Amino acid sequence: MLLRWYVQLRTTRARAVTRAREGGFSTAEGLAGAALAIGALVVIWAAMKALGIEVVDWIRGQIIKG
Repeated sequence: MLLRWYVQLRTTRARAVTRAREGGFSTAEGLAGAALAIGALVVIWAAMKALGIEVVDWIRGQIIKG
């Protein structure tokens, strides 16, 4: 009985350690998300600079419609 409990405890711990290594948020994923966000901001900024108030009105219209 005690041996069965010990084996189950070790198996559960090993599975938990394996899941902890596989899951999680890596630095590369965080940097990729930040790069995409910065890229989107740059595109929006460039469009607003080039087209001015027309872009602002279009964005406002899309937000209000949705």
